[in-house]
Amino acid sequence: MTRQRDAVFPPDRHALYDLHRYSPAIRANGLLFVSGQVGSRKDGSAEPDLAGQVRLAFANLNAILAEAGCSFADVIDTTLFMIDPDANFETIWAVAAEFWGEAPYPTVTAVGVTWLAGFDFEIKVIAKLP
Repeated sequence: MTRQRDAVFPPDRHALYDLHRYSPAIRANGLLFVSGQVGSRKDGSAEPDLAGQVRLAFANLNAILAEAGCSFADVIDTTLFMIDPDANFETIWAVAAEFWGEAPYPTVTAVGVTWLAGFDFEIKVIAKLP
């Protein structure tokens, strides 16, 4: 028996989903598992400015959440990936605060990495479906 994944795609999706063969999000057991979102323009290229890249990553994330009937307020767990956290964390965290909302906040794990396919920031979340 083949099981069908309940995938969620935003209406204005970028090229990376097809290029790298992944779904933006999957609904399962009352939760929404969102793939890591980067500051990708529609053509799949990176927004060059770090703050702009973080804002675009959150915009891409929020479009997926909205398509599933959620918002960032429904996010329960986040994982942040960043290139060169010593140099970039403060900028990333300042921009993230624009989208983070009020307490109680979701859980967060921040990870410094050496490669994000040409990007400097990525955010992955799990949200509770309404």
